[in-house]
Amino acid sequence: MPRTRPKPKPAKRWRLFPRNPVYQFYVRGTQLNHWFRRRVRPPGIALMILVVISAGAAAGNAETPVFQSFSLVCGLMMTALFLTLFRRASLEAVRDLPAHATAGLPVTYHVSLRNLRRRPLKRFQLQETPPDPRPDEATFRLSEEPGEKLRNVFDRKFAYYRWNWLYEKRLSFDGGRSPVVERLGASGQVAVTITPRRRGLVRLNDLRVLLPDPLGLFQRCVKASSPPTLLAVLPKRYPLPRFELPGSARFQPGGEATARHAGATGEFTGLRDYQSGDPLRLIHWKTWARTGKPVVKELEDTFFPRHGLILDTFPATGDDDLFEDAVSVAASFVVAVDAQESLIDLMFIAGRERVVTAGQGIARSETLLEVLAGVESSPVEDFDSLGKLVQRHSDDLAGCLCVFAGWSPSRAKLLQRLNRMGIETSAMVVVREKPGAIPRCHFLRSSELAADLMKLPRRL
Repeated sequence: MPRTRPKPKPAKRWRLFPRNPVYQFYVRGTQLNHWFRRRVRPPGIALMILVVISAGAAAGNAETPVFQSFSLVCGLMMTALFLTLFRRASLEAVRDLPAHATAGLPVTYHVSLRNLRRRPLKRFQLQETPPDPRPDEATFRLSEEPGEKLRNVFDRKFAYYRWNWLYEKRLSFDGGRSPVVERLGASGQVAVTITPRRRGLVRLNDLRVLLPDPLGLFQRCVKASSPPTLLAVLPKRYPLPRFELPGSARFQPGGEATARHAGATGEFTGLRDYQSGDPLRLIHWKTWARTGKPVVKELEDTFFPRHGLILDTFPATGDDDLFEDAVSVAASFVVAVDAQESLIDLMFIAGRERVVTAGQGIARSETLLEVLAGVESSPVEDFDSLGKLVQRHSDDLAGCLCVFAGWSPSRAKLLQRLNRMGIETSAMVVVREKPGAIPRCHFLRSSELAADLMKLPRRL
């Protein structure tokens, strides 16, 4: 028989980043804290503290009342834990989600439940758990909390505040607990309220049933069988005063297709023979009855002002919060502009050039909000491509409103380029501190965004 050579041992693979004990401590600690809070209620935490206190008192004191107190609290804890074992549930759940939610505002949806056990389920709650917000090790190592350099050596070494900042930043929503349901038979509905923290898509895939013991100290946590669902969260919007967008002299014909969808028509100009594809509502029935052949009314073209909404997707390093505020400002103007009387072209660069139009007869403003809900920042600044994109559509635009995440010479150069094209422009610049006055630029402080928006002049 031919000899077979032994397989060589695989070479050891060295990790790019060796395991960080501080990161592992935070990961395990957060996991343990999450597990503990799901199963121990606040009275149970108080009872566990009493157990520790009474045990310490009994260790140095031989009096009977001390031992009686220790026995009482231990007996209550053991009884509650034993009764928790008898709380069981088996539920199928289907979420009935709304079409949209808004970042920062609570949204309530209903969960249809079906009890798979013969006995009714008594006294329970539903808890919607967000996706795991713990950052990976590379993100934890390479990220830097705002103001971290000002902390002392101990805080910088153990990076607790960095971990907490990343954890809170990645958390999808707050809340998620339903009211206490006293009894559920074969089926029923339960309302759940959550508050999304940021725009985008929120994945709901972890619905739990909380079953407290009769003493209310501990609770069992059972996962309900439910299909995963996605909730679209629109950007936060702010109220705006009455305003006029830049540019009002140019109007674009809506065309027959636009008028057909929107129902808006111009003045009557005459009659012509019917052609295939003409809408039935334009048929002149009296003339058809008199002549015996179909005739339609001719209407003059309808005209609508068309505005460009330019979104800056090139925030500087550390200015991600300014970019989120810029998206909220753009969404506020989308809602405030009367889309029934104008067209809006949302333009930005996100990996590729994007132009989305909404307005009279084309799409509703919700379309632009959905696009803004999913827009992401670009890692490389490219205002030259953004300027070329606007230039290709300059002949159709009455004016442009630019929304910038910060201020820089490249952004000022883009405004100068648009002005040289003959486009009337105005800029909303989200900053941390206001610089000096610049013509046609309105600086909005991120800390006072709502107040600064309400101070905008009528003519932007």
